[in-house]
Amino acid sequence: MKNPLLDTSSLPRFAEIEPEHVMPAIEKVIADHRARLDELLDTEVQPDIDSLISPVEQMEHTLGRIWSPVRHLQSVLGSTDWREAYNQALPMLTEHGTEISQNERLQRAYAEVGRTLPDDAARASRSAVEHALRDFHLAGVDLESDTKERFKAIMQELAATQANFEHNVLDASDAWKLHITDIDELAGLPQQAIDRAAEDAALKGLDGWLLSLDYPTYDAVTKHADNRGLREALYRGWVTRGSDQGENPEWDNSANIRKILALRHEAANLVGFPTYAHYSLATKMADSPEQVIGFLRELAAHSRSAAEREFAALSAFSGIELEPWDVTYWLEKYKQSKFSISNEELRQYFPADTVINGLFTLAARLYDVEFSPDDGVETWHQDARYFSVRDSGGAVFGGFYTDLFARNGKRTGAWIDECVGRQQLNGRLDLPVGFLVCNFPPPNEEGRSLLTHDDVVTLFHEFGHMLHHLLTRIGFPSISGINGVPWDAVELPSQFMENFAWSYRVLTHCSSHAESGEPLPRELFDKLDASRHAGAALAMIRQLELGLFDFRLHAEYDGNETPRVLETLAEVRDEVALIRHPDYNRFPHTFSHIFAGGYAAGYYSYKWAEVLAADAFAAFSEAGIFDQATAQRFRHEILEIGGSRDFMQAYIAFRGRAPTIDALLLQNGIEPS
Repeated sequence: MKNPLLDTSSLPRFAEIEPEHVMPAIEKVIADHRARLDELLDTEVQPDIDSLISPVEQMEHTLGRIWSPVRHLQSVLGSTDWREAYNQALPMLTEHGTEISQNERLQRAYAEVGRTLPDDAARASRSAVEHALRDFHLAGVDLESDTKERFKAIMQELAATQANFEHNVLDASDAWKLHITDIDELAGLPQQAIDRAAEDAALKGLDGWLLSLDYPTYDAVTKHADNRGLREALYRGWVTRGSDQGENPEWDNSANIRKILALRHEAANLVGFPTYAHYSLATKMADSPEQVIGFLRELAAHSRSAAEREFAALSAFSGIELEPWDVTYWLEKYKQSKFSISNEELRQYFPADTVINGLFTLAARLYDVEFSPDDGVETWHQDARYFSVRDSGGAVFGGFYTDLFARNGKRTGAWIDECVGRQQLNGRLDLPVGFLVCNFPPPNEEGRSLLTHDDVVTLFHEFGHMLHHLLTRIGFPSISGINGVPWDAVELPSQFMENFAWSYRVLTHCSSHAESGEPLPRELFDKLDASRHAGAALAMIRQLELGLFDFRLHAEYDGNETPRVLETLAEVRDEVALIRHPDYNRFPHTFSHIFAGGYAAGYYSYKWAEVLAADAFAAFSEAGIFDQATAQRFRHEILEIGGSRDFMQAYIAFRGRAPTIDALLLQNGIEPS
């Protein structure tokens, strides 16, 4: 087989895949699937799970396997060729996806399967059909032909515009540099950050130090730089990326934001929803926009007074009028003063390899699984690794790649993505495989990457998503793992895992001092634990600010007016925020979660999932953090089910009751009223 993308018999052949393989592979598989679908619909065989649903699921699964490495490589390689190949194929994929979901014959066949399913049909079978019928409606299958064509065109234009938004953020981030020639300007920065800046300067043939806008650098400067002007410079660069206020206005996302909001609103209207917010909730646990807004405002009301106390204490401690570029720095100083702890002291105890091994030990203890590296599997970069996952009997049931360190051209942030979804249909079994990507500080000259505790929490978070992907027992790819899970519940496993990063019994296995090899001392952990609530209410308010902004922006959009993006953000900040930002702040222009990712009118999901996660973890606190019965119940009722059942029912089956917000408030040092 000459085109390696078309080989889905094994893991992606990264050493052979090139950008020029993308279009031929996508064109061929789409043509094959069109022919196969016609064959399925032309047959006189009564449609059922085996004769229709399974073959359609398998076609989508195959296409996903071909597209996933393309989507992944354009995110992690920073290659113009890969970006162009991705952008060239995206409209064709979007058109094909809409074509499938608007196929009236296919929709009628699915409806017939649903009508004739026996009462004792497997729950997963019934859910796969019900999810598909819902998605047919959301994609406009019921529309008249001209309206249907308009919906299809919207989806294509939306996909291209969202990709352009993300690429503008990446280009603007990569282009920003600050050349420093006086070491005194870097006072307070961790040595690891200074060394990296010196290396980056040397690579450009410059003396001194070169600061970039990757997250590890931005985080280090805003947390530790004593030079207030330097912190402001990095802050300004960060919050003006991709905007008219940035150094590269050619990557201004203003027009993309307007177009994205307009297209979403029009698409929602076409299929019968008054706003995109209403459309978004069709696939979520929440029932109405009013319920979402009420939930966010309820949390804000509980958190406001605690946040005000935190801000007052921080202001008094700093002795200055705090600006946005001061808050993180003085919070770090406050923690050092009040709790005698600093991120840099903690960092020495968290070499990346040690943290990963400890995380694997935790997952093995909770879920009776084993992780082992397989260096024989091809990857896309020297930093990337592959791990096989085995059950207690030693049988492989999945695997995942890791790519943990920041580098130029790589998309910022941390995420997981599907490489292969689990499929078990008509006698065929494909095991789940995923990508786990972070942007931690690259290894130093000794080959060590030292993580902050915040980095540890991030890694636990993403690994929670990965376990959700790997531990599924569902055979239909459309509802296995994370697929088909309500978007406001999909963060539960990840937020849940974060809690273990605050357990001393866990961290003793995840820590070893870079010099002595000693695990994190109990005394230091106690200081860390005591500092957990420092700034927690301010962080809560910040997330509520983002959730309200996102949801209001989509719920209040009026197609007859210019979208009130900055105005809505200002109103939300007036309502809930304590930290005032300068007029040049253009945060929305890099808010990729909602303008390029899957969180549009759904960013509130993080907070709702935190409610679920805190409440779920309380069950472990009550029974014992490593309690096997509780862990197995969480695995069986939450991690294994994918989208095969009502999620609230599944949660109640695990917890014995519906969730409450009390555990989340207590976790953040806020007394429930």
